[in-house]
Amino acid sequence: MDWTKQLLHWYSNNKRDFPWRNTRHPYSIWMSEIILQQTRTAQGLPYYERFMNAYPTVEKLAAAPLDEVLKLWQGLGYYSRARNLHATAQQVVDQYDGVFPSHFKALKELKGVGDYTASAIGSICFDLPEAVVDGNVYRLLSRCFGIFTPIDHSNAFKEFKTLANRLMDTQQPGTFNQALMEFGAVLCTPKNPDCGRCPFQRQCVAFNQQKIDQLPFKAKTTKVRKRYFNYLVVSDSNSHYLLQQRTAKDIWEQLFEFPLVETTQTIKSSSALQKTTAYQETFSEWNYPWKRWNPSPILHKLSHQQLYITFWTIQLNTSLEEGMPWEQLTTKAVPVVIQNFIENFFLRTP
Repeated sequence: MDWTKQLLHWYSNNKRDFPWRNTRHPYSIWMSEIILQQTRTAQGLPYYERFMNAYPTVEKLAAAPLDEVLKLWQGLGYYSRARNLHATAQQVVDQYDGVFPSHFKALKELKGVGDYTASAIGSICFDLPEAVVDGNVYRLLSRCFGIFTPIDHSNAFKEFKTLANRLMDTQQPGTFNQALMEFGAVLCTPKNPDCGRCPFQRQCVAFNQQKIDQLPFKAKTTKVRKRYFNYLVVSDSNSHYLLQQRTAKDIWEQLFEFPLVETTQTIKSSSALQKTTAYQETFSEWNYPWKRWNPSPILHKLSHQQLYITFWTIQLNTSLEEGMPWEQLTTKAVPVVIQNFIENFFLRTP
């Protein structure tokens, strides 16, 4: 049995049952692919069901306010996916009358749709012979065929895409692509792959040369940036709070947050916070003692950043013209670390 037949045979006997595996509708496949980018299936499945229930058609999603879409996405991370999801829905409605294009080039021109997503949609929905290449595919092919080309080099994608296309069963490209992804997710995992159940064990170069932990190979190491966030939780005599929207091209774009002072290190006292340049430039009129809410910074890890977050609370004697009731805060799309604060602060506030 050749490699491709072995893969398809394994998939037919071991594939997991997901709602997007029971349809070839482009909207459903596209939705699942966007949600599952950089997300484990167990985490993404509830979001998929949530979005499909809230927006059963691309027209419904396109007509929804972006804030509503971001709120529904809250907690899933990588919020640019949610913004692209909304923009793509509008693009499909405006340019294609609500019908996803069936040509590979046109699919790739959709907002937030790269080669991988276009290949998945094209192969599953329209039988286009385009192989998917993602982390699962890099891992499976590099290990099985002993490919040491660094996957973070510019020529790696073309090499792996060419190999995957050569291996593809062009009579059932969608099934082949799903088998590739499933195999990497279930058996050929990043850590502790289940080599004992792998049908490719005898021919796997990495297994036979004991190089599983070396593949796929990356030439560069990821630099992690450390940032120090100080959130000012300001309330007035009417228990109204300030919330602002992040508009810069940065993490959490278009999500809401409390007024923020970013510093170069952890600040331990309110007096020290008020002496910082960032505070003086924006919030100097709030020359009041701040109460530190969390004794030590909350560490919030992102893919390439580590955030050290401190919440500072203060109640003003005056009214905040732009303040909103506490209940309204819960309707806004906020980063998960702020959502956790809101829930805990509410429990601890009389």
